[in-house]
Amino acid sequence: MLAPLAACGPQAGVKGLCTPFETADAKPAAGVPAPSAAAADASAPLEDCLHRWAYSLAGSSDPADQVASATVAACAGQLSAWNREALAPAATAPAQALSLMTGEPVSPMTAHREFAESRALFYVVQARAGHCAPPPPARPRS
Repeated sequence: MLAPLAACGPQAGVKGLCTPFETADAKPAAGVPAPSAAAADASAPLEDCLHRWAYSLAGSSDPADQVASATVAACAGQLSAWNREALAPAATAPAQALSLMTGEPVSPMTAHREFAESRALFYVVQARAGHCAPPPPARPRS
């Protein structure tokens, strides 16, 4: 599956493989309304954290799964916040549901952890394959 990437040589990346990072200045495309804060995906802060840390740590010589584990550890706060939201008394999700991937029963927290682990690994491999630059440093908050 990764054989086509090997032909690129050790220094070549795959054009278009890297995904851009959101910026505070990002504006929605013309004619597309900006999503409201309430409509924003609850996993978005975790997704952004995983993306940023995975790209930042991808240059490590450690195996991708270890780098992905470090990425998830770096984003523990965002994962915990998403889990707290799932445990909120107003949450309407059942305590356990069937996984859409395996069909097995799974709790929301287990599903969140599996999501974080798989996204982290994907981002590490993506950053390595595309020789993607780490995110720009965060601007200080005013």
